[in-house]
Order: sequence, then C-alpha cells, then structure tokens
Amino acid sequence: MKILVTGAAGFIGSNLTLELQRRFPDSDITAVDNFFAGVTENLRGFKGKFENRDISKGPALSGDYDIIFHEAAITDPRYGDDREMVRSNIEGFRNIIKLARDSGAKLIYASSASMYGNGPAPQKESQKKEILSAYAESKLAMDDMAGELCGSMHIVGLRYFNVFGPGEAHKGRPASMIYHLVRQMKSAARPRIFKMGEQKRDHIYVNDVVEATILAVKAGRSGVYNVGTGRAVDFNELVADINSVLGTSLEAEYIDNPYEGTYQNHTQADTTEAEKYLGFKTRYSLKDGIKDYIENHGL
Repeated sequence: MKILVTGAAGFIGSNLTLELQRRFPDSDITAVDNFFAGVTENLRGFKGKFENRDISKGPALSGDYDIIFHEAAITDPRYGDDREMVRSNIEGFRNIIKLARDSGAKLIYASSASMYGNGPAPQKESQKKEILSAYAESKLAMDDMAGELCGSMHIVGLRYFNVFGPGEAHKGRPASMIYHLVRQMKSAARPRIFKMGEQKRDHIYVNDVVEATILAVKAGRSGVYNVGTGRAVDFNELVADINSVLGTSLEAEYIDNPYEGTYQNHTQADTTEAEKYLGFKTRYSLKDGIKDYIENHGL
C-alpha cells in the first residue's frame, strides 16, 4: 500500500503519519511538509520517505498512491495575509486532487468546523455556514470542490472540531485552549479565560481524530463529516477538569475577549453522519484525554 501524507510535520499530520507507520509497517509512506508550520521533531521516529516542498506551488507532486491524506494548510485563523491563506489552501488542494485522480487514490482531507461560525449547535454538516475568517472561507471552498467530485472518486472531508494533544506545542498562540491552560496552571498561575467562562467548545483528543481520519479510508460514501465528541464544555468546566487532573484548585481569571464578532462562542458536533458512514465514535473523554496528554506526553 502506497500512502502520501501532506502536512506531515504539523500537529495532526504528524500524529497521523506515525500511527500509519505503526499500524501498517509494510506500507510505503511518503511524508510531505515545507515546515511553514510543522517541525522536524514531530516526525521523530518516522522511517519512510520525506519531501520538503510547498504543495501549493510547483513543481507538482508526482507518483502513484493508493491513499492520500491531505493535512497541509495554513491553519492560523489570525494569519496576517488573508489572500495568501486562501490562495495557498485552495491551490494546494487543487494540486492534491489532480494527483489523487491521476493515480486513482482515495483522498482524505482536513476540513474545519470553523465554517459553522456562530450557527446553531450542535452543528450539522448541512446547516447554513457562517464564515468568520479567511481560513473558514478557504476550507468551505475546498468542501465545495470536493462536493463536485463525490460521484467520481472516493473523497472524504473531515470537519475537525477543537483538537488538542501532543505535537501542537510548536503552534504557539494557535495551539489549543487546553495546551495554554495546562501550561499556565502547572506553573501555579491562575488560568486566564474570556469573561465569564461560558463559551463552549467541543474538545476532541488528537488520538480520536487520527482514528476518524483512518476510518475515512473505508467510509460508506464520499462526503464531508464532522469529527468531534458531540459534547460541548464551557471554559469554567474545562478549568475544573484540569484542576482535577493536576490536583490543583486554581480559580479562573476573567479577561475581555479581543475577538468579539469573529469568535465562535459555541462549537459542538452533531456526530450522526460520522457514526453512520465512518463508524466513528470517540474513545477518550475530555478528562481522559487531558490526563493522557499530561502524563504520557510531557505537557
């Protein structure tokens, strides 16, 4: 089996690449990244072929693959150049689609729950989209492109919700809320959250995201699916869960939200379609994911 993973040195991409290597040791895995956001440390232990390149620009990737996992993108919603973000994400996807079609590969790609904006929750794949950022705009355009191909190839988009876990430290500010809060609280600082901690997030552990991504190879049909837990937790409850895992009792410090108007106040996946067509259900509770992250991955 010949597998290609783009964005392989990034957060989700590296976790996926190493798990593929573990599960399918006889496979021929090619990892691609240009280190715009990824880091070499994330691929420590990878034994396959690596290519350093920007897939949104030439020369085009070539080769015959059975499966392509497309995780490469500019993912920071606060990235300073909206036009470049949209160009890079869409052109990179266009090039990967061509490669998949030329080689007859199944194509699994990263979409995003950011396109739901502040729409009603739990969010369903079919509901009206509310675009609050250029990143969400680029991901919706990718979903539209994929939708035109569902009848002619195996193509599955995964709308990841709020992913956390090992391999995200290099992201800095865009790293998960859980990453930042645990770091604060382990240093005995009060956790800083937006007033009054009532914003809700569907936090999903990266191990579950990797599982959903691999399951998408055998999806019952092409399409776009939510990848979340189906449970929304507000920031106050999140702080309580982290306190419980750490054995601390730090109280939150409430701060103003500087992103009002472009901030998602409630993310929560409707997981019906993913359960039906991917056979996906999360294995990690929020607290279990936080505990594994801290105890086994040095957070």
